[in-house]
Amino acid sequence: KLKGYDAVVLDRSSKSIIETAISTGAKVAGPIPLPTKRRKVAVNRSPFIYKSSIEHFEIGTHKRVIDIIDPTPKTIDALQHLQMPAGVGIEIQ
Repeated sequence: KLKGYDAVVLDRSSKSIIETAISTGAKVAGPIPLPTKRRKVAVNRSPFIYKSSIEHFEIGTHKRVIDIIDPTPKTIDALQHLQMPAGVGIEIQ
């Protein structure tokens, strides 16, 4: 499972994972895009005089799932040594 704030970087990372897995002989299903979580925050612009003025911010967390079927030891070793860009979180189950 891959998580990140930038969808383009996330897609590039998933493409490199898929290419690495296929080149070592494993079967791959994915990347499957999961729903984007949108986090909204409202912040006061000023604490005293203009306290009724509020700024709104939103950040989206994009997720992708890649299922590697029948991984070989060579596949696992190659994926552990794969360099990922900053801002991409990987969760392995």
